[in-house]
Amino acid sequence: MSGRAKVLIAGAGPVGLTAALLLGSRGIPVTLLEAQDAISEELRASTFHPPTLDMMAPFGITARMLDAGLVCPTWQIRLHPSGDRAVFDLSVLKGETDHPYRLQCEQAKYCQLVLDAVKTLPSVTVHFNAAVSGLEQKADGVTVKATSPGGEREFSADYVIGADGARSAVRRAIGVELSGDIYPETTILATTLYPFHEKLEGLSNVSYCWKPDGTFSLLRLPGVWRVSLYARDGQTTEQALEDDAQQELLHDIVPDAGRIEVLETRPYRIHKRLASTYRQGRVLLAGDAAHLNSPSGGMGMNGGIHDAFSLCEKLIAVIQGGADAAVLDRYERQRRPIAEEEIIQQAHRNRTRMQERDPARRRAMLEDLQKTTSDPVKLKAYLMKSSMIDGLRRAEATA
Repeated sequence: MSGRAKVLIAGAGPVGLTAALLLGSRGIPVTLLEAQDAISEELRASTFHPPTLDMMAPFGITARMLDAGLVCPTWQIRLHPSGDRAVFDLSVLKGETDHPYRLQCEQAKYCQLVLDAVKTLPSVTVHFNAAVSGLEQKADGVTVKATSPGGEREFSADYVIGADGARSAVRRAIGVELSGDIYPETTILATTLYPFHEKLEGLSNVSYCWKPDGTFSLLRLPGVWRVSLYARDGQTTEQALEDDAQQELLHDIVPDAGRIEVLETRPYRIHKRLASTYRQGRVLLAGDAAHLNSPSGGMGMNGGIHDAFSLCEKLIAVIQGGADAAVLDRYERQRRPIAEEEIIQQAHRNRTRMQERDPARRRAMLEDLQKTTSDPVKLKAYLMKSSMIDGLRRAEATA
């Protein structure tokens, strides 16, 4: 049995690492377990919204992210190949946030920056190659079993945070179900050095695009573009992943590009799911362990980081402030409705809009969006919601 921690966190992704930083910076003893042997380098999230940057700034993380990432002052929805577009200028958020822009920075870079900060905190112990395999909860604490190359180990803590992703072992161990759906399409995420910004006039660093027979998105990072592609009608994902088929999909974007070198490819399914509860006694869920949504709009990772801030505020109040443990129920009251009604539904609306195929409907949608972007009041209201500022304020106002 390893020494007892005040909080054990499962998962060294953005949510778990953020929680470890928040608790550890207050001197709270934390044990962080990660199943993999290092920070995941997989192609995952890359968009950071203004309030997330505000939250991480006091810890010095935002400044480092700005050095490692790419500022996106605008994002757009675009008709291809005409180039007609609605451009959302985040500068209207000045006065509401210290960071009136999106930042494109790979999730892996964020995690490494936060891990580096966590390693300087004497109260935090990080274990890689430690996969949660069981959990037993009692009135005065929780015992967690974890498997590692050296065999099974036991850890004890006052509280456990399950931040171990969509397949959360913690969530399964406490018998909490995810309700919802899996969307039918598979996204093919590909990275390339090809300079789309030199070929498509007026392209934003984040662009969601309609093409005649489907959709694609372009997200720019320092030195590289991420392209979200989808199989053609009647084409399987496996067929679309073949080299020639990928080239055809990329040539839908720039027909005369010649061969476009693809650096990495990752297919993934999109979920719309929500945990039945975020708390069971001394065990609490956050991030993808609690909610899954379409990545359209970049709200999933940000929402998970916001979960960590909300939850850690309550845990600090209980552990150091003498608050009754019932305050932890406020975490679910604040964050679960936001996940259900703001994050999941907004992402669903974004995804549904981009799945529209009818040219007349697309044109009408685009014209409506252009009216929004040309009206400063409507634009600000739209961006307050899509940038997740409204949702955070709504949560904070929930008793």
